Amino acid sequence: MAETAITTSDNVEKYGEREIRDAQLITFPNPRPGRCYDVHITLPEFTCKCPFSGYPDFATLYLTYCPDQKVVELKSIKLYINSYRDRHIPHEEVTNQILDDFVAVANPLYARLKADFNPRGNVHTVIEVEYHQQDRQNS
Repeated sequence: MAETAITTSDNVEKYGEREIRDAQLITFPNPRPGRCYDVHITLPEFTCKCPFSGYPDFATLYLTYCPDQKVVELKSIKLYINSYRDRHIPHEEVTNQILDDFVAVANPLYARLKADFNPRGNVHTVIEVEYHQQDRQNS
């Protein structure tokens, strides 16, 4: 059986890189509006870079939300999350930014994001942020 060689040019943007670069959170209509139910999404391969050292930071993200009128499409959140892999951003900022972007697109009744970063230099960081739709309406 003959082997097939795959050749790629390092100067050519790969299709996955293009999808990540162009990533946007996409929603679709909630199939059960009016029913309160939780959606739990675990993203175990989150990466960004430390803004001070440039070293990579790895985390598992846990997103739980109760949809109102819209549900977020899973592939779009995967690509959106991957768009942070080369960004130099603090743990606290990235966690808040992800939740802000999610809320802006999905407008859930409730959302909670937990970012559990792998220990580095003997320091283990966990950031948790929440959003409640009534908080937005009362402000």
